[in-house]
Amino acid sequence: MKRHYPFLISIPHGGTRVPPELDGRLQLGRKDIQYYSDPDTRKLFGFGDRVAARIEAEISRMVIDLNRPPLPLPPRDPDGIIKIRTVDGRLVYREGMVPDLPLIHKLLMAWYFPYHQKIDELIDGCDVAIAFDCHSMLPWGSGEQKDAGKKRPLICLGNNGDRMGRAGKNGITTCSHRWIRELAGEFRKEFCLGQEVAINNPFSGGFISNAHYWRKGIPWIQIEINRALYDPGPRKGSEQSPARYSVQELRDKLWRVLTQFWDHVDNKP
Repeated sequence: MKRHYPFLISIPHGGTRVPPELDGRLQLGRKDIQYYSDPDTRKLFGFGDRVAARIEAEISRMVIDLNRPPLPLPPRDPDGIIKIRTVDGRLVYREGMVPDLPLIHKLLMAWYFPYHQKIDELIDGCDVAIAFDCHSMLPWGSGEQKDAGKKRPLICLGNNGDRMGRAGKNGITTCSHRWIRELAGEFRKEFCLGQEVAINNPFSGGFISNAHYWRKGIPWIQIEINRALYDPGPRKGSEQSPARYSVQELRDKLWRVLTQFWDHVDNKP
């Protein structure tokens, strides 16, 4: 009999849908939308009914970024909930076509708030003991990011803490340092890696994991998978590629990591 694990899987950046309200407004084409999403994350973390709950976004993050707080709006934050620039500095909208406040309100009511409300409903209504916010990342930092030009680890786990998973001064983590280090250890064993599995570097967790941990108290861990593990896209310079897997192979390995973690960790955060 297939075991049911008490996981909530959130996949906020895997969608590529652009609603009709934005027809003719975007500077970005279809391939750009795909590139700036988290390609194949809906397949990589598609564990079906083996988990307690799962939520995934259809909307493109270039339209509404579900992993950002609802404020500030553009132009104050160009990489916020409504983006006006990509992570490498490209304009998202045609000149004069950035959504105005009524359109932003319509988009938020249609896509943003329902996603977050659904997370709360899943936690309340399902057997959820831990939540994972699941992403992919480019192999190196882009021009407008804090790690611009730097090579990234192959796996990054985030709990809003330091590189050992501990809370900073006057800070709080979304799961215990012991849990996130246990999960990092399972990734290292499954993928035969060392320092390529990082904690809170370069990403420590976004709005989803932080906000819903505060709201519900369920432990959250953000998972970032380097696209170099599965995406046959271009590499930077003479960069050596790690072992590359098919999406199905990588999904099977991710499932083994999560279940081995849960089966062996003391399930008390």
